[in-house]
Amino acid sequence: MNRGKNLQKLREETFDICVIGAGATGAGVALDAALRGFRVALIEKEDFASETSSKSTKLIHGGVRYLEQAFKNLDFGQLKQVRHGLAERHFVLSNAPHLARPLGIITPVFSWFEGLYFSIGLVMYGWFAKNDTLPKARWLSKKETLDRIKNMSSRIHSGVLYYDGQLDDARYCLALVQSADKAGAAVANYTEVLGFEKEASGQLTAVKVRERNSGDVFSIKSRLFINCTGVFSDKIRLMANPQEVPRIRPSKGVHIILKKEYLNGSEAILIPKTKDGRVVFVIPFEGIVMVGTTDTPDNRTDAEPVLESAEVDYLLETISPFLNKVPAKSEVQAGFGGLRPLLAANRKDTKSLLRDHEIEHDHASNLLSVLGGKWTTFRLMAQDAVDEACRILETERTCKTPDHKLHGADKAGDGQSELEELTTKSGISEESVIHLKSKYGDQAGAVLALCEDNTGLAALIHKDYPYIKAEALYAARYEMAVTLRDFFARRIRFELTDWQATIDSVETVALIMAGELLWDESFTKNQIEDYRKQLGNFISEAS
Repeated sequence: MNRGKNLQKLREETFDICVIGAGATGAGVALDAALRGFRVALIEKEDFASETSSKSTKLIHGGVRYLEQAFKNLDFGQLKQVRHGLAERHFVLSNAPHLARPLGIITPVFSWFEGLYFSIGLVMYGWFAKNDTLPKARWLSKKETLDRIKNMSSRIHSGVLYYDGQLDDARYCLALVQSADKAGAAVANYTEVLGFEKEASGQLTAVKVRERNSGDVFSIKSRLFINCTGVFSDKIRLMANPQEVPRIRPSKGVHIILKKEYLNGSEAILIPKTKDGRVVFVIPFEGIVMVGTTDTPDNRTDAEPVLESAEVDYLLETISPFLNKVPAKSEVQAGFGGLRPLLAANRKDTKSLLRDHEIEHDHASNLLSVLGGKWTTFRLMAQDAVDEACRILETERTCKTPDHKLHGADKAGDGQSELEELTTKSGISEESVIHLKSKYGDQAGAVLALCEDNTGLAALIHKDYPYIKAEALYAARYEMAVTLRDFFARRIRFELTDWQATIDSVETVALIMAGELLWDESFTKNQIEDYRKQLGNFISEAS
């Protein structure tokens, strides 16, 4: 992706569709529209997936809890959501297998009756999954359960194993953006919406934006604008039409990060009962253990949601009955918070709101908004949105995303000998090779190729983790990473893994990115100081 060229296209061209917001939904809409032959622009106020789309539980699922609620409450809306999720799970897994994979999840039970109850429910969950190749749910004995998860409490009666999917959410979103770019869309991060230009009738004709690095202000002309800004959707809706009524009720969810010894297995744990009716997962991810999530109303969209001390206490208290060895609060090595864009309803609690989506067309402004939804159903949400765009633009074009391989999965299985040759030349560890394959897919060789001209780029960024220096150069040159946090938080997920190790690695990466992005000494110093301070604040808030 060439950011400079894309910004020039945004300034000079007139588009059929301009997508505002480059999280999972917006990137999915841009890719769908570009593949159908539309002239597409995709803009994002921050970095790609910088908000909700990088802060999920990293699961691709239909929603076990929704299925339970559907039958308990005879709520067929919940059942529809499960069916949508399970149908879409197949596409998410198959279209980017380097970034998404099956994950076994064990629900520990403490009695024969609980085992029967969850077995029946999870078998039914599997029935709704059509065109699915994941293993079916089964009831495990106590011994089988403890053999699979070494740190599981010996007080359990047995366990029920089922399968869902797991993804690296930020990199999956980046792959969508890269694929949209490859399909002809003009994409740019750090391009902030300031307002709209309108006809006398109120119909939108252009969006006024600021390129945040340079401060330049310009307008992007388009026949149609699609609002995919998640928790910020109401802000864009009211810009387009001040008479609109707010629709979004944000809900905060947090996760904590522990060392892998607290799971000691390749499968996750589902804790189906908590004191306030939530579901909590304990999941292996990136060589660590991720625990979450919470679900509390939070309307503070003007500041980043962070992991707070009381939330750490809640999650540790929740998992303690299920583990033999329980972590101390001081052992939490990272964490993150995010906001879900839930649709408004006449309910006081957000955990009972439906995570379904709605495509809203405001006839007064002609703005199309994609509201609600979740990661698993992003492709369906995008399809629905572009179908509606076709209706508005009076054209018929077929959706092509169900089997479209994303960037990094184009040549699945190809280039293995080249990759092995580059690995031998660079001398990197097997752990780093596995990491590169899992993040870049068939582009892993391109990352390693940077080490040919500069062997120092094959060195590790931090001695305890598999990330190599070449990734920082690759991210700045080819993946539109323009800040240190873009790289650490979303390109390699180091910020998610270990706050202190990230702080220790900031200067190393800053020098590499500075050389590529032409930062002067003063700017580089400020980047280092500001990011270290931000990470320090995260540690302080969670303590």
